[in-house]
Amino acid sequence: MAKSFTLEYWLEDDWYIGRLQEVPGVFSQGETLEELEDNIRDAYAMMLEKGSAA
Repeated sequence: MAKSFTLEYWLEDDWYIGRLQEVPGVFSQGETLEELEDNIRDAYAMMLEKGSAA
C-alpha cells in the first residue's frame, strides 16, 4: 500500500523547492513541479534505504 504525504513547495529563483511535511529532512528541488515531485520521491526512497542500512 502506498503512503500519502503532503508536499509543501514554493518557487525560488525559477526553481520549485519542496519538502514532505510528515517526514522531516526530506527536501528537493526541480525546474518544474513534475520534476520536483519525481525528485522528492527519489529523496524519500534514499532516506528509506539509508534507514534500513543502519
